[in-house]
Amino acid sequence: MERYQKLMIGNAFLVIMISMLAGFMLGFGLIGGLEIFPGKIIEMPYYGSADGWARAHAGGLTNGLLIIGVALALPLIPLSEKMRKFNVYGFIFIGWANTVFYWFGNAAASRALSFGDNPLGATNILGAIGFGLAFIGALLIVWLLTHAALAVLRDKQIMGSE
Repeated sequence: MERYQKLMIGNAFLVIMISMLAGFMLGFGLIGGLEIFPGKIIEMPYYGSADGWARAHAGGLTNGLLIIGVALALPLIPLSEKMRKFNVYGFIFIGWANTVFYWFGNAAASRALSFGDNPLGATNILGAIGFGLAFIGALLIVWLLTHAALAVLRDKQIMGSE
C-alpha cells in the first residue's frame, strides 16, 4: 500500500511542478517576457494564450492535488488488490493525460477539444493527441471515482453493521 501511495504522490508532485512551469508561460504571455530587473523585460519564447496557460497552471495543480488526495485515502477504500492497482495507475494516467491536454491545447487553435476542427479553430496533431488523452482520462476518472465512492459507501463499517 505504501509503495502505491509513494508512487502516486511522486507523480503528483511532478504534475504540480509542470503546472508551475505553466505559470511561467502565463507570466510570459501577460507581460511579454521575463523581467530580469525592474522595468527590463526580456522577450521569452511563448505559444498559446494567457487564458490557456492560466488553465494549465490551475488545472495541473488541481490534478496533482487530486492524485495526492486519492493516495492518502487509498487505505480507506475497500478494493481488491487488482482494483487498487488499477486505481493507482489510472489516477497517475489521468494526471499526466490532463497535463498533456493543457500543454498541447495551447498549441492547437481547437484547444484540443476535438479530434477535428471546431468553432474555436483548426486542429493539428497536438490537438488531436491532447483531446484523445483527455477524453480517455475523463471517462476513466468518472468510472474510478464512482467505483471507489460506491465501495466506500457499501463498506460494512459505515453501514452500522460492524
